[in-house]
Amino acid sequence: MKRTWILIGLLAVLVLAAATPRVSSNNQSSTNAPVYTSDGNLKFPTQYREWVYLTSGVDMSYSPNMSMDHSMFDNVFVNPEAYKAFLQTGTWPDKTMLVLEARMAASKGSINKKGHFQTGNIMGREVHLKDEARFPAKWAFFNADDGVTGKLLPREMDCYSCHEQHGAVDTTFVQFYPTLLEIAKKKNTLSAAYVKEEAGK
Repeated sequence: MKRTWILIGLLAVLVLAAATPRVSSNNQSSTNAPVYTSDGNLKFPTQYREWVYLTSGVDMSYSPNMSMDHSMFDNVFVNPEAYKAFLQTGTWPDKTMLVLEARMAASKGSINKKGHFQTGNIMGREVHLKDEARFPAKWAFFNADDGVTGKLLPREMDCYSCHEQHGAVDTTFVQFYPTLLEIAKKKNTLSAAYVKEEAGK
């Protein structure tokens, strides 16, 4: 009888261990850690809409000369582990993944008479990823229009220098994330470039 109870106890421990999410050495759940393809691209995190929603923008452009013949929403999501770390520190930990989802906007539909709403037409997806061991500048951008594979964008592209010069926190546009901007102010983690830029307005 005693041996039977010991076996039952061992079985319970094994079941519990199998059901517990594995945590990497940097205290992040392996579930949302970046996964790369053999050619150095990123397997797009298809579960990103279950992550933490940060903000939405409408028809935003960082270039005064850009024009579009349609309106578009930009939605930003971040993996939960990174979000929780930001709440504590005011900055982003290693393996942070920010997903930008662009959706077509519409004004005519159902009972809507004014303004815009988001449609099911996804115009594009991008990932801003922090992997300190993999990328010399810590951060990298991936284009994932197909929703399957994020293609690594070369360092020469403007997105890198733009974020480095204007990002409020650790090269990211926290200035557009209202719930996190106040945390960064309290934690004193705003970049010197951003503070100077805001003071000059």
